[in-house]
Amino acid sequence: MDGTRTSWVNTTHDWAGTVDEDHLGRIRRRPAEFAPGGPKHLVLEIVAYAADEAASRGGGRCVVTLHPDGSVSVEDDGRGTDTRVDEHGHVVKKPVMATKDLRFFDLPETERLPDGHPRRGMSVVAALSEWLTHTNRRLNGSWTQRYEHGIPVTGLQPLEADGATGTRVRFLPDEALRSRWSLTDGDVVRWSEHWPHLATRLDDQREGEPWVRRLR
Repeated sequence: MDGTRTSWVNTTHDWAGTVDEDHLGRIRRRPAEFAPGGPKHLVLEIVAYAADEAASRGGGRCVVTLHPDGSVSVEDDGRGTDTRVDEHGHVVKKPVMATKDLRFFDLPETERLPDGHPRRGMSVVAALSEWLTHTNRRLNGSWTQRYEHGIPVTGLQPLEADGATGTRVRFLPDEALRSRWSLTDGDVVRWSEHWPHLATRLDDQREGEPWVRRLR
């Protein structure tokens, strides 16, 4: 899988790119189009990747946490985001946050999320967040990286291995999108019906709402 970057096959994102500022700017200028329904849609964009991974492995788990500071995190138990070493010995991770998902972004009718709106990809979440952290644990190494409005502001910061694999994305939606919101039982049931391979646990840690709802 590693080696000359030009030999890597593009499946979901273009390995030749790292940051597509024009792409991110387009999203930021049109939040109503790319985040209909606000933060809930952004959560679904992330959960969709966990569902992809679960379907490919015959099952998986995902935790969605609503934090007191208004941020949201989505954590799964998959293999982690694809990370490779190029011909120069540089660690390269698939540019899922700052470039378009080739499967969906320009083909909005390809897939719809449980809210009925088109799936566009993880870059929508990054572009429409004040900040986002992407933490990745794979068998060949672990790291975390921070973004602001879709632009990486740190490199890949190594993490000590803990024996687990998976991805954790935590983000603070842009202020214009933030409001008092919650996920209902009906929402979670629809996720389960839409993604039967993914067992989801919802943890609301916001003050005054210390409840947890579980699936499966």
